[in-house]
Amino acid sequence: MQTGYVVLFLIIPTVLVGCCVGNHKIRGLQQNITHQHYRVVKGEIFMMPCKMCSKIEEEGNKGVSYDCGSQYLTEAKHSGNYTCHPGGSKFHLQVLEKTSLQCPEPEDSSIMLVASKRGKIPCPGLNCYSTDVSWYKGNNTPWRSRLCSMENGELIFAKVSYHDTGVYFCDRLITEQGVTWTFRRAVNVTSIPRENATYPPRIAHPADNMTEVVQLGQPHNLTCEVYFPFEIKFLPEVQWYVNYSGSMENMTLLHMQSQQQNRVSFEEYVVIQTAIINEVTPLHLNHRYTCIARNTVNTISATVKLKTEVKWPSLVGYPIASLLLVAGLGIILRVKWLEVQVIYKSHFQRGKLDGDEKEFDVFLSYVLSPPSAEVEGGLTLSSPSRPDSDVKECLSSLDPLNTEEGNTQRALEVLLPQVLEDRWGYRLCLLERDVLPGGAYTNDVVHAIQRSKMLICLLSDDYLSNSNAVFVLESGVQALLHNSALKLLLIWTNRTSKSLVQPDPPLPSVVQRALKVLPSLDWTSGKPASATSNFWRSLKKAMPNHRVKLVSLMQNQ
Repeated sequence: MQTGYVVLFLIIPTVLVGCCVGNHKIRGLQQNITHQHYRVVKGEIFMMPCKMCSKIEEEGNKGVSYDCGSQYLTEAKHSGNYTCHPGGSKFHLQVLEKTSLQCPEPEDSSIMLVASKRGKIPCPGLNCYSTDVSWYKGNNTPWRSRLCSMENGELIFAKVSYHDTGVYFCDRLITEQGVTWTFRRAVNVTSIPRENATYPPRIAHPADNMTEVVQLGQPHNLTCEVYFPFEIKFLPEVQWYVNYSGSMENMTLLHMQSQQQNRVSFEEYVVIQTAIINEVTPLHLNHRYTCIARNTVNTISATVKLKTEVKWPSLVGYPIASLLLVAGLGIILRVKWLEVQVIYKSHFQRGKLDGDEKEFDVFLSYVLSPPSAEVEGGLTLSSPSRPDSDVKECLSSLDPLNTEEGNTQRALEVLLPQVLEDRWGYRLCLLERDVLPGGAYTNDVVHAIQRSKMLICLLSDDYLSNSNAVFVLESGVQALLHNSALKLLLIWTNRTSKSLVQPDPPLPSVVQRALKVLPSLDWTSGKPASATSNFWRSLKKAMPNHRVKLVSLMQNQ
């Protein structure tokens, strides 16, 4: 009977130990098994062999309960009898002192295995007991994996993985005085990437030659974040130094907080070291601060310089900046106010120009110099002795939208009145022709501008040097500023340029400023016919609407 009892316990320990799995389902418990006996070593990890168990205290009362899967360090107080739930099976746990073991040699219950290499886990006290060993990781049997095997009671890994880290249990059966004990030992296994570091540390922050912004009179922390490769004897060294003279040899160690160390991956640790500057002074801005990190492979460093940032106070700076901006814009607008008015009135206020009933469509102002009258075509509007046949001949041959090369050689002062009045039918006002002599020149000019829809000035060197002509232009600008129902167009001839070199006498200020922004066209005699045609087209678009004056074909023949 006793032999059968022993054989029964020789067969079923593995099933019982493996019955408690992660989903808390009992696996392999076929019958109510009583009086199992476990021995463990004090200070080693133990895991209860069933789903739920309670320690049986004296007088039959239930004591502390333990869950399946919970691991804890065994103490002498854990010795005693336990009842498993559900089922009611019982087992006895005996906690042994390490000094009472048969093997006198020191035993280490922790071991490190290098990843990607072959590794083995020995069962503590293997030489003193039977080599018939069952291995478990938690309540699972790792030896069933194709990557594991057992040789002489040791658990062998063909290739260690970082997943192999954990607590492993090895069970042996020992019979004493007719009682079979399951002697359970625990081994803490840690998978490591390597034994020694293979590359130097890496400073993630700060970057070398970095500048940090500080505030005078305020504290500031210098933080150095360094990544170290794993090694068994991991003794990272990260320190902050202040460099006074620019030489790496003349450095002083700064006051630092305790460094923080965390493992961020299987391969690396991160170490954070912080140095404290209690109060930033101007003297700190002249120094450099160096973070030095070293391991068994190499030493690296990163240097930081401090600077201050000028900030406007939030309640004072923004109003002042806004006031300065508005003041600056006001000054610019005041200086350029005349130009702004001229641009606005000459380009954007044209609603009433074509609808006003005026006596003349265009007031044409120009200065006809003697060379122009004699050389460029020989035509002058101010010459009453010229036969009418010559004018008719010119008009009959002139097509301003399809000008031939010969026509481009005539002076614009000659061509323009003929085109505007005789060809396009505009009512033209010429001072020498349409204003009665004997009056005051200034009054005549102002009155003529008021009676016209548009003022066209042919600008030449002679024009800008003629005081009477400049007065016409100035009066036109003043009328434009005070009366939006007037168009003003400048036509620059080939005898002057837009560089506006000061003539003698100098131009009035209002004229100089208006010349920069008034609408204008360019005319240069001798241009190709296409360029001349573009001039006439642009001029036609700039002219005001008018009632076309009918000219019979008989008058043009």
